[in-house]
Amino acid sequence: MLYYLFNYLEKCNFPGAGVFNYVTFRAAVSVILALIVSVWFGNYFIKMLKRKKIVETQRDEAIDPYNTQKKGVPTMGGVIIITAILIPVLLVCRLHSVYTILMIATTLILGIIGFADDYIKTFKKRKDGLKPAVKLGGQILLGLTVGLTLRFSPAVQINETVQLKIENNKEIVVKSPDVKSTRTTIPFVKSHDLNYADLFRWAGPKWMYNLAWVFLVLLTVFIVAAVSNGSNLNDGMDGMASGNSAIIGTTLVILAYISSNAVTASHFNLMYIPGSEELVVFMAAFVGALIGFLWFNSYPAQIFMGDTGSLTIGGIIAVSAIIMHKELLLPLLCGVFLFEILSDLDVKRFVRTGKKHRIWKKGPLHDHFRTSYSEFKKTWPNSTVTFKGHGEGYNTVHHEVKITLRFWIITILLAAFTLITFKIR
Repeated sequence: MLYYLFNYLEKCNFPGAGVFNYVTFRAAVSVILALIVSVWFGNYFIKMLKRKKIVETQRDEAIDPYNTQKKGVPTMGGVIIITAILIPVLLVCRLHSVYTILMIATTLILGIIGFADDYIKTFKKRKDGLKPAVKLGGQILLGLTVGLTLRFSPAVQINETVQLKIENNKEIVVKSPDVKSTRTTIPFVKSHDLNYADLFRWAGPKWMYNLAWVFLVLLTVFIVAAVSNGSNLNDGMDGMASGNSAIIGTTLVILAYISSNAVTASHFNLMYIPGSEELVVFMAAFVGALIGFLWFNSYPAQIFMGDTGSLTIGGIIAVSAIIMHKELLLPLLCGVFLFEILSDLDVKRFVRTGKKHRIWKKGPLHDHFRTSYSEFKKTWPNSTVTFKGHGEGYNTVHHEVKITLRFWIITILLAAFTLITFKIR
């Protein structure tokens, strides 16, 4: 809204109104507003939840084997994150942008699904929450919406190649035609993007691009479901998911800025995506909201984000990467989420099949690190594990904080490695 107000004031020659045309300024305003809203509204929201006794009800001895002593902590903290994202976005983003609309839709759809899950757990006292099929159905719906919008919206166009040339001592940007593209960025490979259509050359020139778009839409569905569930699994310790996601979000801000600027896109030999500067502003709000949420969610947590937050932030990460044609970077950038999923699947396979050997002591991965081998043997005396780890017992205060910080460090390294792949090519 402020964007349109200042745009009008600029036309009226109001001094300084043109500053809102700079994406860096709007991104800075966005991150500051999101942080302030998160801290201010978070304080009010936590007091309200405590006053109404809306707290986490699942942490009893039967289902909290780590004895973390976190009873009575409010949940549904994702409402704080969503509010802190949407207020700056509504104020400083171009709301008519298709990318802004997609990101707001992602936030609301997954926020509603997560809120319904938390509501059932908290008020209906059903610890399993929303049925998995319903959750998955919502994620599929979102994935289809994003994929089909990218396919059919006339506002979604990219320039596959951008070059800088010097003519008459002036830099001139030479762009390829605006197209609907099935290309995506491959890390480590110079001057080459993967074209999904190449996977379907056997179908002939008439069908290869149609099949490529079908594949891309289905891939979008898979990525949205995978990353949002990975984020959900990562939310198991104070500050864990919010800290990791803030680091990932910061990386996506950088990637969005590169993709939205023809000069920087040319420098890094990446595709130029007109209009994607709104992703810079949105993801800046995302980072600010998560940092503000850490004010309350770092140890000892005053509130848990719940599925309202964890599903939403995972979906935002996935959709923003897909819009930028950087989805193949997610396994590296979101490596922590990936290993949370793999470790959880390993443990579930172990329990389901009744095998005597598993890779991890517990799943998701962060639970593996706070479980000693001796405690594992108490539960599974006839079983073995690949990674035994150290001999410490169940989670202590310092041990939980140490695990969280180490996961942050790993995510920082993965984020840095993701960015340098554009130069190591």
